[in-house]
Amino acid sequence: MAAACDFDVVTIGKKHKGGQRSKEAVNSAMRTGGDVDTQKKFSAGSNKQSSANKNTAKLDRETDELHHEHVPLDVSKLIQLSRQNKGFTQKELATKINEKPQVINEYESGKAIPNQQVFGKLERVLGVKLRGKDKGKPLGAGPKK
Repeated sequence: MAAACDFDVVTIGKKHKGGQRSKEAVNSAMRTGGDVDTQKKFSAGSNKQSSANKNTAKLDRETDELHHEHVPLDVSKLIQLSRQNKGFTQKELATKINEKPQVINEYESGKAIPNQQVFGKLERVLGVKLRGKDKGKPLGAGPKK
C-alpha cells in the first residue's frame, strides 16, 4: 500500500530547553543547507555590565576634589550655645522643629550639609540669626519697607 504522501517530514536542529542546539545538529543543518540562525551574545551567562560607565574617564580626568559643604564651625557653636541658653536638650529642640535628634547633633558637630529650611526653623525656635552678616544677633522684627 502506498501512503497518501510521498515525502517524509524531517526536523533538523530542533530546539531543546532554553533554546540551545547541539553542535552536531547545527553542523548537520549547515551541511544540508537548512536555515541556521546564529547570534553572538555579549557576555552571555556572565554577570558583567554590558558597557563601561562613560563617566569613569571624566571622573579620572577631574582635578578638583568634589565634596559637600558642611555647617561652618561658628554656626554649629552658635546653635549649641543658643540651645543651651534656652534650656533645651537636643531631643527637645528636634521635637520643636519636627526633625530627628540626629539632625540637631549633626548641625552642632558641623557634620550636616546645610539646609535652609532647617536653618529657618532653628532661627525661629532659638530666636537667633544663623545666616547672613549678623549671625548671633537676636532675631527681631526688622525694619519694614
